[in-house]
Amino acid sequence: MSSTSAVEPGTRLAERFRLEDRVSESDGATLWKAIDEILARPVAVHTFAPDFPRVHEVVTAARAASRLTDPRLTQVFDAAEDDKSAYVVSEWVTGETLTDLLANGPLEPERAAGLVAEAAEALAHAHEAQLYHLCLRPSHLMWTNGNTVKVLGVAVDAAMWGLTTDQPALDDAEGLGRLLYAGLTGHWPGDEEEGGLPAAPMTDGHFCTPRQVTAGVPSYLDTVTVRACLPESRRGQGALSSPAEVAESLADVARPMPIPISYPSTPAVASASHTEGLDIAHRQKAAPMPPLPPVTMPQHRPSGGGGSTLNRVLMTLVVLLVIAAVGVGAWTIGRSLGSPTASQPATAAPTSTKSATVAVDAVKPKNAKGFDPLGDGDEKSDIAKLAIDGKPGTLWKTETYTSADLGRLKDGVGLLLDMGKSMPINDVVATLSDASGATVELKVGDSPELDSLKTVATEKNAAGKTTLTPDKATSGQYVLIWFTRVPTDAGTFHGTIYEVVVHSPGSA
Repeated sequence: MSSTSAVEPGTRLAERFRLEDRVSESDGATLWKAIDEILARPVAVHTFAPDFPRVHEVVTAARAASRLTDPRLTQVFDAAEDDKSAYVVSEWVTGETLTDLLANGPLEPERAAGLVAEAAEALAHAHEAQLYHLCLRPSHLMWTNGNTVKVLGVAVDAAMWGLTTDQPALDDAEGLGRLLYAGLTGHWPGDEEEGGLPAAPMTDGHFCTPRQVTAGVPSYLDTVTVRACLPESRRGQGALSSPAEVAESLADVARPMPIPISYPSTPAVASASHTEGLDIAHRQKAAPMPPLPPVTMPQHRPSGGGGSTLNRVLMTLVVLLVIAAVGVGAWTIGRSLGSPTASQPATAAPTSTKSATVAVDAVKPKNAKGFDPLGDGDEKSDIAKLAIDGKPGTLWKTETYTSADLGRLKDGVGLLLDMGKSMPINDVVATLSDASGATVELKVGDSPELDSLKTVATEKNAAGKTTLTPDKATSGQYVLIWFTRVPTDAGTFHGTIYEVVVHSPGSA
């Protein structure tokens, strides 16, 4: 493999990754900021000195980590080991680490808990694939410039530093507890300072609990932290012994990222605490109709014929204006009553977040499967249930294609939901990837055959949370989210659905 002297700025790996800036170097492993010349984007590259003892373990771990699908985990693009060079290429993540966020002191408790809850769910996903972190530090938890959480270094960092354990679930649960402790207190519960954070204060030879260090920490977050990483303070409370258990204990905290919500009649986002640190300019609410200006009736005064005529003209104009205003209001109300599923224009006057006429319920599908009737018949059905499990961090995605039009192999592919019985469909909310370029259709019918499913809504250039609303009354047992175009991701193309919520009026 190449020596450190041969690996310099300007070196090209795999004829596409050009090393630019040396970010850090430690014990024979060097981290670079590089450019993927084919896709013209920055990437992170690790290279290794000739005598680095764990190259094979690192490359093996990186290849395993490349199969993880949770977007909150660093994506690995390439890993190679041969006689000339060894390297690992992963996404270049920009944002602030937990260390950066704590520069001015502890976070608001709900924000700290939300960040760690996201990290816990992501690590639970990794543990399902038998991949572990084992060295969680504040520098591994990032709040990205795209307002998402990223956990850096799963599997790869442990291999790089030669870390092993016979209790990985417990070790990662404790690591998450330490991150939560740091977020709540600005201190690190370890034997020494970590990343510039001072060591946690101690009493009677034990680390103080977060509530003993920082005023205002809710008792339930104090309890979660104690159960995760402070065994001396548990007092009979059971340990949180895996990332999944930590995630479950934080399941109800406000999250620093959009999640699927129950249906409102106007576009909105789930209520969130001000402590989440989000730019919430995109959370638009329909503005209520401004009140009509007060109508001042002209005073009638005895006067000559001209004044009387003028008064009568003014009176007539005022009456006509009032009639027109009332008519517009009545038309608006009648339109909203007549079309409860139509999207409200910005000038309408919704004063409630609930539908005025029809109760709309979220209905959980009985089953989901990847639907590929124009190909081999199946499209990753083994993970289809992840799109209806109520967890925004899990996902279903299509196979990988070579172009946005599904490699010109077929006209479409999708996710088919079986609602269990025929029912009216008010709308379907699908949380897609943030990459733009998808074209999705909503198809509904009473038979799970493509020809029997009728297209009732289409959304072009769809990304993120996408609401598909039928143009007219629609009912059926089967609901299909059908991709006819898929967005690009790391040079390949696939469609992604994190979560689907089907809303039905009066379906209970």
